[in-house]
Amino acid sequence: MGRPTDGRSAIATQAGVDVSVVLPAYNEERTIENTVRVTLQTLESFLPADTFEVIVAEDGCDDRTPEIADRMADEDSRVRHFHSDTRLGRGGALEHAFAAANGDTLVYFDTDLATDMRHLESLVEHVRTGEYDVATGSRWMPENVADRPVKRGFPSQVYNGLVRFVLRSDLRDHQCGFKAFSRQAFETLRDDVEDEHWFWDTEMLVRAQRTGFRVAEFPVDWEPKGDTKVDLVRDILGMGSQILRTWWQLSVRPRITRRVTIVSGLLLTFVAVALMTLYIDPSEVLSVLSDADPTLVAAAAAIYVLSWPLRGLRYGDILSELGYHEKTDFLTGAIFISQTGNLVFPARAGDAVRAYVVKARRGIPYPSGFASLAVERVFDLLTIAGLAGVVLVGLAATGGLTDIASVLATGVSGGNVDVSAADVRTVAYVATGVGVVAIAGVLGIALSARADSNLVRAVVGRFSSDSYVEYVAGVIEQFVSDLQAVAGNRAAFGRVGMSSLAIWTIDVVTAVVVLIALGVDIDPTVLVGVSFFAVSVGNLAKVLPLSPGGVGLYEIAFTVFMAALAPVTPAMALAAAVLDHAVKNAVTIVGGVASMLSLNVSLTTAVEESADVRERELAESE
Repeated sequence: MGRPTDGRSAIATQAGVDVSVVLPAYNEERTIENTVRVTLQTLESFLPADTFEVIVAEDGCDDRTPEIADRMADEDSRVRHFHSDTRLGRGGALEHAFAAANGDTLVYFDTDLATDMRHLESLVEHVRTGEYDVATGSRWMPENVADRPVKRGFPSQVYNGLVRFVLRSDLRDHQCGFKAFSRQAFETLRDDVEDEHWFWDTEMLVRAQRTGFRVAEFPVDWEPKGDTKVDLVRDILGMGSQILRTWWQLSVRPRITRRVTIVSGLLLTFVAVALMTLYIDPSEVLSVLSDADPTLVAAAAAIYVLSWPLRGLRYGDILSELGYHEKTDFLTGAIFISQTGNLVFPARAGDAVRAYVVKARRGIPYPSGFASLAVERVFDLLTIAGLAGVVLVGLAATGGLTDIASVLATGVSGGNVDVSAADVRTVAYVATGVGVVAIAGVLGIALSARADSNLVRAVVGRFSSDSYVEYVAGVIEQFVSDLQAVAGNRAAFGRVGMSSLAIWTIDVVTAVVVLIALGVDIDPTVLVGVSFFAVSVGNLAKVLPLSPGGVGLYEIAFTVFMAALAPVTPAMALAAAVLDHAVKNAVTIVGGVASMLSLNVSLTTAVEESADVRERELAESE
């Protein structure tokens, strides 16, 4: 983290300092001394000598920049050096230096002095006089457009255009390294700004406008000097992702209330079902459902019930690795309650309910409850994806994907068409590729979880170095570390993996029995293979938190793939999807209600309490 190299100079400059100029520096040994001297001379031309300070925010340099900055701080008490052992990013270095600065007017500009220093007085005075809260130089004002090389000017114009259009900014140039902030504006905005690299100042400007601060943009003379440290591929693409992230936070997330989420989820479910009726006659589906064998439907429900104690056993194994040992019946009840919450509330709000139950009834801390839930989700996703990949490869290898080509050519309604051998081979190759990728992904994550280290950050960093990509890398690393919690114990890894496979195999067997109950009479091998794939894809679709319990999403995915891969009508496939999902949800609700009564748990209270704790935990982690 940042530290003043010379504590004496920091104390000496504290009293009476009005303006703090920060120079973000990364490997600037050739320019930093001249930049500091020019800055001091320029400030002296319009400010009393004891009312300003110059801070070199040195960001993990591996050249002589730290030595030069130390020497200059020793020579002049108005110069301070802040050093970081690791790279903070330009935004991170600026934020840490501004936080430790003494002035009420906070200024920064690029150390290459590309902006003519005669504009420094105007920049400072815009904010120091109190006329504006934020000021920024601009290279794209109509009256003074900077002459920039095409390879730098064109991307800059595109970027600024996107910021103006997507984030509704009134400014023309967000990336000019020549800005000033009032202390009040900085302190108000700093906790909301998430980026720590090149997008930091753009986000500051956008949030300043949204907050109601007065922002001044004025033209400056600017001349490019040397090569930019911005990677035109990695950093610009990264800043594009930051634009989308900021748009979501400012324009979308504030409107996502619980009522909006519930209404949207129900609407999406209604639309999904309505669209399916355009291609499948609802009366045919009802007719198929009315002919279902009630004995076999009851048998399907009984089979599905068997998976719940397995879920409790698996959850017990996961908690044991975290140091907590609980009985299977209690853990099964906790899972029943959380899954019931997912059926009642949208956006998988019931997931976190389990953490509330084990905390309220057994004293297991929330962080451990959330971590155990994450581990379980990892194994679920790995198992489902692995099953789908294996079956897809098998179907491709045995020629079972021929019907997919027909569906692609004629639509889900089917029909007798001639599909060329080349088309069939193309579909088979593509499907095989997808299956291989799915299996490779499962193996890769499992192997990385078994290793002492992983290359996630290095691989992701090849695409961008902005903080959003850092966030993505962090999510992936957390995904792997959650798996490591169990993978570190070979026996526990095997038990949890095998129980996951058994749980999802029972899920598929339930669907197979439902299909038989509806009168499906096809080759058993095809029936089992297609069911594995359709159920797996349907459950992967449910991962998207768009509707309570994934209703609509599961049915669509199951119907499309069952009708495409097996010799059953679309109406039969949809009826099977509806009945299969209904059987499983009915078992879940019955078990959930019984568990709530047994454990004396209010579902509404559990959802609200767990949501509040989750939000606080996320806020603290940020």
